[in-house]
This record gives sequence, C-alpha cells and structure tokens, in this order.
Amino acid sequence: MLGEDLRAWIVAARFALSLLARQRFLPRLQTRDEALLSRWSPVADDSSDRATLRTIERSMPGAGVALTWESDAKRASAREVLADYLAATIDRVARRARPQPGDVSRLPAAVSAWIGALCREDGAVHLQGDGAQALRRQVSHWTDLTADTGADDAFRLCFRLVPPNGDSAAPDKAWRLEYVLQATDDPSLLVPLEEVWRHRGQTARFLTRRFDQPQERVLAALGRASRLFAPIEGSLRTARPEACALSTREAADLVRDKALLLKASGFGVLLPGLDTRLNVRLRLRAPREPDPAKTDGVGMLNLNSLVSYDWQLSLGDQPLTREEFEMLAQLKEPLVQLRGRWVDVRPDQIERALAFIQKHQTGRMQLAEALSTALAPTTLDGVPVAVVEASGWVDALLEDLRQGTKVEVAEQPPGFEGTLRPYQKRGVGWLATLQHYNLGALLADDMGLGKTAQLIALLLQRTGRPTLVICPTSVVGNWRHELARFAPRLTVLVHHGAGRASGEELSVAAVQHDVVLSTYSLLHRDEASLTRVRWDGVVLDEAQNVKNASTRAAQAARALSAAWRVALTGTPVENRLGDLWSIFEVINPGYLGSAEEFRREFALPIERTSDADATARLKSLTAPFILRRLKTDRSVIADLPDKQEMKVYCSLTREQATLYEAVLQDTMRQIAESEGIQRRGLVLALLTRLKQVCNHPALLMHDGSQLTGRSGKLARLGEMLEEVVASDDRALVFTQYAEMGRLLQNHLRANLDREVLFLHGGTPMAERDRLVSEFQTEAHGPPVFILSLKAGGTGLNLTRANHVFHFDRWWNPAVENQATDRAFRIGQTRNVQVHKYVCAGTFEETLDDLIERKVALAESIVGTSESWITEMSTDDLRQLFRLRREDAVAEDDA
Repeated sequence: MLGEDLRAWIVAARFALSLLARQRFLPRLQTRDEALLSRWSPVADDSSDRATLRTIERSMPGAGVALTWESDAKRASAREVLADYLAATIDRVARRARPQPGDVSRLPAAVSAWIGALCREDGAVHLQGDGAQALRRQVSHWTDLTADTGADDAFRLCFRLVPPNGDSAAPDKAWRLEYVLQATDDPSLLVPLEEVWRHRGQTARFLTRRFDQPQERVLAALGRASRLFAPIEGSLRTARPEACALSTREAADLVRDKALLLKASGFGVLLPGLDTRLNVRLRLRAPREPDPAKTDGVGMLNLNSLVSYDWQLSLGDQPLTREEFEMLAQLKEPLVQLRGRWVDVRPDQIERALAFIQKHQTGRMQLAEALSTALAPTTLDGVPVAVVEASGWVDALLEDLRQGTKVEVAEQPPGFEGTLRPYQKRGVGWLATLQHYNLGALLADDMGLGKTAQLIALLLQRTGRPTLVICPTSVVGNWRHELARFAPRLTVLVHHGAGRASGEELSVAAVQHDVVLSTYSLLHRDEASLTRVRWDGVVLDEAQNVKNASTRAAQAARALSAAWRVALTGTPVENRLGDLWSIFEVINPGYLGSAEEFRREFALPIERTSDADATARLKSLTAPFILRRLKTDRSVIADLPDKQEMKVYCSLTREQATLYEAVLQDTMRQIAESEGIQRRGLVLALLTRLKQVCNHPALLMHDGSQLTGRSGKLARLGEMLEEVVASDDRALVFTQYAEMGRLLQNHLRANLDREVLFLHGGTPMAERDRLVSEFQTEAHGPPVFILSLKAGGTGLNLTRANHVFHFDRWWNPAVENQATDRAFRIGQTRNVQVHKYVCAGTFEETLDDLIERKVALAESIVGTSESWITEMSTDDLRQLFRLRREDAVAEDDA
C-alpha cells in the first residue's frame, strides 16, 4: 500500500508534469562555485499554481522531507525540498526532450554558448571573466520580466485593445492599445493612466486601494512590457504615455501571441470580442433505408451503418454563407470585419476548412463516427464541431443513449424464475436499449449485484438465434446453474471437453440451443468453428480476460460475428485506459478509434498530465455504454438485504476428477465390507478426503506441489478476490483445514501482491489479537483474512470485512452462520456478501441441495456435526458421493 509520503510526491510529480505540459518554465543562468550553469526553471507565478504549491507543501508529511545526506545537516522545509525537486525535474525532462536551437549565428558568442548548454546534458556554460559577467547581465535582463510585481500589489498594469471606429475594414485604420491600471482583487476595476499622471505625491488612492510610487512603477512596468511587445516602446518617448497605435498586423500579433506572453509575465490584457474559431455545425439524419427501430431485421444496424448529415461552416455562433467563407479565404488581412464584427482570420483554419469542404461532399458517415461526434463534439477532420443536431431514428438513438438507466423495465421477462430488484430492472432496461440498436454494452456492476441475473433476463427477451457466452473455465458450472435456476426454459449447450463438436457439427448444434457456453481458452483454439456460427449475441463474462488487445483470446473475440455484444466485469476499468480500449474494441469495434489514435488522444494526456478535457471527452464517449453501480450507491443500497448469500458453483479440473473417482471407488469398496464404528470412520474419512480433493489436489497429497491451474475453486477464489481488492473491499476466507489456509495464504500473497493474514488454532493469543487489530483498524491494512473455521468461527469481531468466503463447507448451517457472523454483526455498517463455494457435479452439490430443501428442519436433521452422513445406507452414500462428470469437469483440452 502506498505511504502518505509517496502519495504526496506523486502529486508533486504530476504538478511538475502539468507545468511542463503547459510550458510553464524558462531558461535561466546559475552560478555554482564560480562556474556558470544553464537551467530550465519552473514558473509557478499563476495564482492557481501558487495555490497548488501551497497545498502540496501543507500535505507533505515529515517522512517526505526527512532524508539528509549529512548527519549534522539542517533539515530542509517542505517548501525548500519541493522547490529543489521541481527545479531538478523540470530541468532534466526539458533536456531529455533534446531541444534544438535555431540559427544562433547572429547572436553574441556568450549567448550562443548559453543556448547551446541548455540543449546539452551537462548544462555547463564555458565562459570566464568579462564574458561570463556580460552573459549574466543579459540573461537577467531577459528573464527578469516580473520584477517589481509583488503578489500583494493592489494594482497591475493592464493593456486594453480597442478596434478601429466605423464599419470599414480598411487596413489603414489604426487599432489602439490603451494602458490602464487593473485592481488585482477585482479585475473589473480599471483606472486610466490619465488619473496616474494627474496625481501628485508618493502614494495614490483609487477607491479604497493604495498604490505607492504610481508614476515610477507604471513607467518601469511599461519598460518591461515593451521588451515583450515592441510597439509599446514608441509611446515611451512621450512624457505621459497612455496608449499606442497598432497596425492591423500588430494587433493580430498581440491577439495571437503576445497577449499570452504579457499575461504570463504578470500583466493584464483585455481583448475585444473577436470571432476566432471557424467551426462546423452538423445535422444528422436517417438515410432512406427502413427505420431499424421499427423493424425486426437482425443486423440492420451496426456501427458501420451509414448516417446522412448536412453541414454548415460557422464563425463563432454565426453561420457563414458560401460567399462569406470564400471572401474570408481570399483576404490577406489577419483581422477583418464581417457583419459588423471583427474576425481573426487564421490561415491554418482556412486551410482545414477548405480540406473539410473537399472531403465532405457525399454527406454520409459511419454510425460510429456520428455517435462519437454527437456525444463528445470536438473536431471533424481538423475543424471544430460547434453543434450537432439530429432527426428521425438517429435522434431517438441519441436520446436513448443519453437517458441511460432512467427508463425502468415495467415487468420481468416471461419465463424468469426469480425476482429482479429495482436496480437490476434498470440494468436490464439499459441492456435492452443498447441491444435494440445492436450496440455493445459494458456492465461493470460491483461484485454481488447480480450481473449474471440481469444478463439472463435480457436473454429471455430476445430469442431466435443462439447467444454465445464466453467465461473462464472456473465459472462454467456457475453459469450452467444460474441459467437453470433463472431461465429453465432456455436450452443450453456447453461447448467444452475432448468430445465437443466442431465445424459444421457445432453450427448445427448451436442453432438448436438458445445459449452456448464456452471458455476463453477455447475461444482462440476453436476460433474457426466459433466464427462460422452467426450468433445473435456474444457475452464476455469476466471481460478483463480480453483487456490485452494483443492476446489470442482478444483477437478471437473481435473475430466473432454477432448482432450485439455485452461485456461483464466487476473490476473497475475507468482508470485503466488500455484495458478500456481493448474491451470496447470487442463490444463496439472502431468506436474509440485505432489503438494509436486512442493512445494519442486519451491515454497519454490523461495518464501523464491528468488532462481534464481529454478525461471529460472520454467519459462523454463511453458513459452511454458503461453501467457501473457500487454496493454503496444510494440507488442500490436501499434495494439490497443486509446480508446476501450466494452459491458459487465451481468446476473440477481433470486431475481433481480423476482423484475424486479413485478415492471414491477405493473407499466405497471398504465401506461396503465394514460395519459399525469402523464403517462410520470410513464414511467420515471419505468425506474428508473428497473435500480435500475438491479444495486442491495438493491438500490431499500433502506433497507441497505447485497450486496454479489445478483447482477450479482456487481459480475462482483468486478471480473474485481480485475484484474485492480492486474495489477497496475486505474479505474473510474460511476453511476447515489449517494446511489449506497456509496454501491459500502463500498463493494469494503472490497473486494479489498484497499482505494476506492467516489465523488458525495454533496462533498464540497475542498474535491473534495483533492480526485482528491489523485487519480491523489499519486504513491501508491487509484486504484478505484467512481463518480456520474452528479457530475463527466464534469470538471475533471482524466487521471491517464486507465479503465472507466459505472456501470449503461444513455441512451444518449453524456452524457456517456462526462464522459468517464474524463480519455480519453489531458494528457492521455495510451490506455483507456471503459466497459459499460448491463443486458442481460432486457430493458438495448434492449435500447443498439436500440441506436447502430441508432448511426449515436443517438443525434437527444434521445435528451439530457431519456425523449424520455416516448413518446413510451404502446405496445412499453411492448416490451422494457419485461424480457426475458431465456437470463437474470443465475440460478445455482438444
């Protein structure tokens, strides 16, 4: 977990990157041990930058500035350390950019040496004597642009540009640059310099503000400003300068370039309302093809569908006629009058507009481009987009996208066995809206909010061609059970195992079922067979499996042919931009542009400089297609019970299935030949050994072998705990076996890259108290606490956890509830989710069903232990323990 000192330095680093991105740095000259050094130095004189610096200084903990290189050295303040860090970072990054100097042949040799040093790694300026002193004076004169502009001054010098009088745009009409004083605390308060020149004395008062030595300071400020904008210099030849005349080109130079330089140097600049942005207005309209919103034609609409549009160039908010634009294109003056308003005519904008006109003759674009332009207007082929309007079904589509989850499903779909909560109905409605237009959706609800149930409800609304569900091998069994539970009328084909269909055989079998279940490992192996089927929809569960666009699974997912696509994930994706692009490329191909375009327009600006504009635009583009609700959302929490219990059905690996059958056959033979206490002992031993097999082969063999890839339960636990950690939640994991707890602790530490606690019967009392305190009280403490069921099942208060995992089962509801109550008890402020793991097709599923059916009498039936199982007949035991391989094993092997 990141410490507070590192967090503070991360903020400082981002601030340094922000200064670099905004070019808030200047070249300077320093003296060190009589040697001259060139330096790129930060400029943080803007009020917001100064405020940011103060915030970083105040939040910097002592540990962040504690390091000293000498034992007797004075400890530096946060301000000093931060200043040194910014100076070093700005200088190093600027040099690493390898700036190239222009033509320095006409500059003095000393200045040329300084500029050259700014472009080298060492930064040393090799000058001595008079040359070094002369360079120091010249650089100081050039860089000291903000002298005598203290932050506490009541006024600053301000320049106000006034256009020529009259309607004529004749080039000989002069512009006027007026000089005024501007109050620093109220920019609307302006004092003409005429008032300054009339004043007598060392102190002037304007309203309630005091300004010392007004005339001297105004003249000094005008002198500094003249070094930035040369036309000012001529007015300094008069005794009382109040303004200067500008040609049209000089006025354009001020507007386009020098105004920013003057502002950066502490002066105020007031410019007239110039129309400077040549933009385009778009109106999207449906082509003459049938309205896809009113037809059942599958595949009629997709992101490659064509949308018609009309466009009109505008200047600011004023539409331009063709004649007016041609007039602007032909004029050679940078500032002209059009309809009584002054216009800044920029050649680059004219060129882009001309290119736009040539390219957009047909008036048609793909739906993907139309949607991105309407949802997040920026530019279209280099021309800014001012307004996007729409009509027909295009307008209806945009309105539906903007509405999101506001429209709730009125009734549950026919055939849905269960009850959808209100937030789930909204989710189904949102999915159905995007499905209606054959657009992809990313359902990213927090773990436990029922993404699978919402998706199954969606499948019941649209049947016909089959839907392909791709999921990790570890959740095939869970999907099979959830489909049978919520939608028993849907026919399901599980595509896995050595005997699975392929080629034409799969195509024929698929269309005879509503849902086909398969796995990511088969997605690329069976790509040729899966891509032959024309799927109605494709569902990617645990979609983080395709977050890397270059993997074979992601490539195969993009190759599937389907009318609509849905990705499900409980892991946040908002801050993992590469993952987001890859998932979108599967569900809405091409919508976010190519990988390189996405990296240039979004990933680099957001990840490197936290660009607010890029962040806002990406959110506008993706928000209609992403639905993420958290358990803490007000719209969700009211719909949830305080405690949710859910079964997690896991598959066995082939190794587990082989061990299971071997243990079962050997022990059942002995049970059949025994009786009395020996028989009861063998039954309990069989129960224990099969539990161990279902947990992990290494638990049964006690051989210390590697764990990964050998247990369906372990794989699913790792996936679910990744979501817990990513959501900043905390979890308790209960197991009956101390050895399993140690195996889990080591495995999860390595895979989650986080500390994992473990409490068992042999834990000393002092260590037990320390573990509980660490989990309960530390803000950034371990997110996972493993407990053996007997040692941690009673007497502990662990309300920091809001997830409880029963990795293996104690077939007694009272015992399991006692363990769950370590988290679900007085002091718990959040909803608790209880995940009970069951290996499908094994005795675990059979026992779980038995107890569920008799839950009202469970305690009287099973007593307080598992010994009731020993009283079952041999035939009943065979029925209980038998392995239903077709349900238990998710084989992906060819």
